[in-house]
Amino acid sequence: MNANEMLLSIRDLSIAFGSGAREFIAVDRVSFDIGKGETVAVVGESGSGKSVTALSVMKLLPYPAAHHPSGSIMFKGRDLLPLSEREMRHVRGNDITIIFQEPMTSLNPLHTIEKQIGEILELHQGVTGQAARARILDLLDQVGIPDPAGRLKSYPHQLSGGMRSRVALARSLVTDPTTLLMDEPFSRLDAQTRALMHGELLRIHSMKHMTVVFVTHDVEEAVVLADEVAVMSPRPGRVRETVAIDLPRPRDPTDASVTRYIQRLRALI
Repeated sequence: MNANEMLLSIRDLSIAFGSGAREFIAVDRVSFDIGKGETVAVVGESGSGKSVTALSVMKLLPYPAAHHPSGSIMFKGRDLLPLSEREMRHVRGNDITIIFQEPMTSLNPLHTIEKQIGEILELHQGVTGQAARARILDLLDQVGIPDPAGRLKSYPHQLSGGMRSRVALARSLVTDPTTLLMDEPFSRLDAQTRALMHGELLRIHSMKHMTVVFVTHDVEEAVVLADEVAVMSPRPGRVRETVAIDLPRPRDPTDASVTRYIQRLRALI
């Protein structure tokens, strides 16, 4: 990867909580690079710091209790760590979006799907009325929701887990971001629905050429989805090894070549 292809570069990033004698180092000098259009998975067991590493990219940690003893997060050539909250809101709204582990935590149970996607359109693009409705229908169609018009007035609790994941994905696409962070978004789905969502993510990635950072504890999921996998070890979190997945897509987890990567990564965790 040459410098012109680099989009996100994390260098010597440390993440600590507390101070003095009570300071806890969660992540210790983590480094990895992500090129434009790449999908990078970050895997590791619980406590390896994979989620807090991803959240630090958007500065969504509980600052000032959280802080960074070292490191930089270079995005499009600019270090995000020194940016003010106001500057970061612009980055979050236009360049980088995130999907959390449980879509219900980011979807308002009191608002319809139309309202929840529409408020983002109005806030970031000033689009309202019929233009907003048309854009919402298009987004819902893009993420594979059947009968999008019939879902506009639905509330989150009326949708299945898979449908909520699709709505969360649709919301993340509103501003056409260059980078999508995903913090174990499919971990609570059943195996069949998760496989369907993998297919949807790969289809959308191919269509929009987004850069994706995918946090997961599931090694099989990482091999199926990623171009490269960063394996983190715990206490404190460090990148043990970065493995390039040199296989064509789609990838069948039962295929021998895919299985070899899965076994290799499992041995590292």
